[in-house]
Amino acid sequence: MKVGVVMGSDSDFPVVVKALDILKAFGVKVTVRVLSAHRTPKEALAFAMGASQEGIEVMIAAAGKSAHLPGVMAAMTTVPVIGLPIMSSTLDGLDSLLSIVQMPKGIPVATVAINGGENAGILAVQILSVKYPELGEAMKQYRDQMQLEVLEKDESMVQKTRDYR
Repeated sequence: MKVGVVMGSDSDFPVVVKALDILKAFGVKVTVRVLSAHRTPKEALAFAMGASQEGIEVMIAAAGKSAHLPGVMAAMTTVPVIGLPIMSSTLDGLDSLLSIVQMPKGIPVATVAINGGENAGILAVQILSVKYPELGEAMKQYRDQMQLEVLEKDESMVQKTRDYR
């Protein structure tokens, strides 16, 4: 099980690393690249076209501003692509989000929230879990742990606010 992670610029890495951390926690191998749809189009196309042959089963493509990278990746491979919009100085990342989510019919890109690195990693794991049931079990444990953490915070808040009743 392998996820290809591509970002338009190394400045996207602080957001992308959150997806990498999730993938690592679930034992998913990654290939990470910095490729631009505009500045290195030949290399970006080659990466997308060769993804399946390299064993990549899901791709996360992070990009800001015009954010064409996820769409270019999706156009050149049948591997599922998750678009990760990066917040830029322009429009607080809304430009990136809209560029990624507004794909033409036939070339979908699953899209997570602006700077939603964690969810990009989680969605990649969920997609892979269709083929690898052990990932589905690990995801169930991950969610159970999240539930426990929220319930512990709830109980703590109940205790802290006892005097306000």
